[in-house]
Amino acid sequence: MSRRLPPLTAIRAFEAAARHLSFTRAANELNVTQAAISHQVKGLEGWLGLPLFRRGSRALFLTDEGQTYLAVVRECLDKLAEGTQRLQARDKAGRLTVSTFQSFAAVWLVPRLGRFRALNPEIDVWVAANDIVVDFTQEDIDCGIRYGTGRWPGVRSVRFMTESIFPVCSPKLLHGAHPLRAPEDLVRHTLLHDHMHEDWRMWLMAAGVDTVDPTRGPTFSHSSMVLQAAIDGQGVALGRSALMREAIA
Repeated sequence: MSRRLPPLTAIRAFEAAARHLSFTRAANELNVTQAAISHQVKGLEGWLGLPLFRRGSRALFLTDEGQTYLAVVRECLDKLAEGTQRLQARDKAGRLTVSTFQSFAAVWLVPRLGRFRALNPEIDVWVAANDIVVDFTQEDIDCGIRYGTGRWPGVRSVRFMTESIFPVCSPKLLHGAHPLRAPEDLVRHTLLHDHMHEDWRMWLMAAGVDTVDPTRGPTFSHSSMVLQAAIDGQGVALGRSALMREAIA
């Protein structure tokens, strides 16, 4: 069933004019001209078929009908404002969508979501785990966590954390036929790689080791897979401190 409703612009003009009993002050509040307020009120009176104001030489008065209608209008506008505020507050606090690397999400972010939820029960966190650079103009993503210098065009970036990179392995590799004691001992062990292949080359160079081929060994698409392979004793990985802390503990 269709509703026969008056124009909202005219309703706002009437409510402001009735509250101030002045077209001038109503115009100032709504940032329009006095003539626009007068035009809107006259249009509403014509739409209703009855006068809402009595216009004196220096004063403005509500008619009985205007007084009755004002109570209805105020109640409706108050409910509309309250409902709008609640909806905006729920939309603002209701969901936070975070895009980040799959490994970072699985190893670092997800284990901390329980504590975040306990502190912020009104926020539902949605995690979008992928390595694709976020296009905030096209995707419904609130923030992205990425690895890099932070110099990305068109976005505001904040340094979230720093990390250290160091070799990690299962304790079982410290013993056996070829125990690990010094960087040079890596020549007898399998190197595990993620997609950052240059990391092993740079680490070995910094350690002063030139007898180990930095390119040999299997490569995994995600750091969490490299971590698991190292835990299983399949070789030595370069661990990132943010992802390895719990495993080492």
